[in-house]
Amino acid sequence: MSANGAADAAVNGDEHAAKRQKTAVTSLHDDHQCVLVLDYGSQYTQLICRRIREIGVFSIMFPGDASMERIKGVNPKVVILSGGPNSVHVEGSPRVPDDFFSYCSEQSIPVLGICYGMQLIVQMLGGTVGSGVVGGEYGRMPILIQPGSRLYSFQDSSKPNVWMSHGDEATQLPEGFQVVAKSEQGAVVAIEHQERRIFGLQYHPEVAHTEQGTDTLRHFLLDIAGLTADWSMAEVLETQLKLIEQQVGPTQHAICALSGGVDSTVAATLVHKVLGDRLHCVFVDHGLLRYKEGERVMDMFTQHLHLPVTKVDHAEVMLDHLKGVTDPERKRKIIGREFIEVFKAFANKMEADLGHKPAFLVQGTLYPDVIESCPPPGSGQKHSHTIKSHHNVGGLPKDLQFKLIEPFRELFKDEVRAIGRLLGVPDA
Repeated sequence: MSANGAADAAVNGDEHAAKRQKTAVTSLHDDHQCVLVLDYGSQYTQLICRRIREIGVFSIMFPGDASMERIKGVNPKVVILSGGPNSVHVEGSPRVPDDFFSYCSEQSIPVLGICYGMQLIVQMLGGTVGSGVVGGEYGRMPILIQPGSRLYSFQDSSKPNVWMSHGDEATQLPEGFQVVAKSEQGAVVAIEHQERRIFGLQYHPEVAHTEQGTDTLRHFLLDIAGLTADWSMAEVLETQLKLIEQQVGPTQHAICALSGGVDSTVAATLVHKVLGDRLHCVFVDHGLLRYKEGERVMDMFTQHLHLPVTKVDHAEVMLDHLKGVTDPERKRKIIGREFIEVFKAFANKMEADLGHKPAFLVQGTLYPDVIESCPPPGSGQKHSHTIKSHHNVGGLPKDLQFKLIEPFRELFKDEVRAIGRLLGVPDA
């Protein structure tokens, strides 16, 4: 997150994150069929989730070593196993629970493995995975589709170009599986077990370099798995409006941390639609804004969006605390801490005016903020490589003193932009 986006920093500690995430997931997917993506550390795993949602199906992402209890808890209608940097034949490599495939068969849940995910299917169901005989395959290259494939029944080309990135390959398939595509080097690049509806792709259908990759995912989700494309931002907007109305009592007030970025701006506009003048937005000048940015942001809030905003000058204090600090993680934690101090002081002032403190804090936390602040299995940590600790996911005081409203915690930025357009928020 940039310094300008740091005002979105209001979040409680990691110990509460799982509980809040569970609530958010439940509220969003109650009325939708859910595709569960298990993450094994691929750089493309978030993109898989986004592609699924673009197709019109709700998706969520769990670490690849999630327990069966957690997997069953979201009642997935499809499970996708992502790629990753590990080798399935190496001891200690991440894998699904031992009873995962039997559970999916019993519940008629289709499974698709991508890259490492395909190799995991092969290895766990009795096949063999070994090092590629030609040292692996990398980059864009054609594959040869075999006749009679259910996965490719929609394809108008028998030799599409796809994006490869693998050093290992399947050398012997489990019983009941058939090869449905090979590379020009002869490596197995697609497999399927039609009866159990288990499929594997050695390449990445989610990336733009793969021809008809999104079409392959759409065919798998809608035609093979039989899901309904009912995920839309218009419905998410209506759901969030109702949830906020339920969460915040008729006389309670909320503070919103505004940065001027799209996430917090759309969150503020959404919550203001429910609370009206019971929402109090705070825009903090932390001393790290671009030239004239403060004036531009305040003009947009007041003149165009008509949001009730108070600008707080905290630049001198913030810069003093950051002086001499070079570690990015420490900087983010300092910025997050200072924002909370500003919000607490603002709440105390509001208490004098209202007779009680605002109980809620609104922020524009996104799904990638949550994902990137956690680690992948096989890294020696829990979950995925920590890309960076976002302010709005961890590192802030445990005694936050606010209840959080995070309407976009399970959404990607392009989805938030779509909601912003529905609410009339300018694109730039």
